[in-house]
Amino acid sequence: MDNNDLISKKELLEITGISYGQLYRWKRKNLIPEEWFIRKSTFTGQETFFPKAKILERVNKILSMKEDLSLDDLANMLSPNPSEIVLSLDEIKKRNIVSLISLELYIKTFGEEKEFSFNSILYIYIVDEMIIAGDINLEEGKIILETLKENYNKFNGKNCDLLFVRKFGVSTCFLVSSGSEVYFEPGAKIIKRLSVAGIIEELKIKLVNGGEFNE
Repeated sequence: MDNNDLISKKELLEITGISYGQLYRWKRKNLIPEEWFIRKSTFTGQETFFPKAKILERVNKILSMKEDLSLDDLANMLSPNPSEIVLSLDEIKKRNIVSLISLELYIKTFGEEKEFSFNSILYIYIVDEMIIAGDINLEEGKIILETLKENYNKFNGKNCDLLFVRKFGVSTCFLVSSGSEVYFEPGAKIIKRLSVAGIIEELKIKLVNGGEFNE
């Protein structure tokens, strides 16, 4: 990693206003990944550096949310792998996590499940967001659900993006590693590119906060 992409611990504390104690407490809680603490030799000896963009974004996110969530809840929400959350159909409906239209589309496509894993809820949530935004219709939602169900686990917890593309009224979607450049034939248009990691954080916040309960 280029030195310009790094920030020293001293600079980080000065810029963000956090203390040494806070930084290492967050590390112990796994709010900041161990691999982000990079030891390098300098003219003053060994110093700790961080990937600049990632650590600044993470610290700002922690600071903005720590008043509303416990450190344990934050750690669960910010972890790179999905939480071990399982909800029943009734719980999903009661907590209003997704619309009934998207939930019924999932059940129609794959059948009703006794319990919905975090990943299953994630797939429904992604489709729900796109339907509500007017990006896709129900048939296209089914294509996205099938693509996610078939391929998402192949990334083994690594960040990926969902791309939804149309050409002359024909739609398709696929998953690519986050940040990958993708090129299409003439006439193809990217309707939506979603960071699955970003959606995971959004969904975790909704789950941690309990959703919006229906009576």
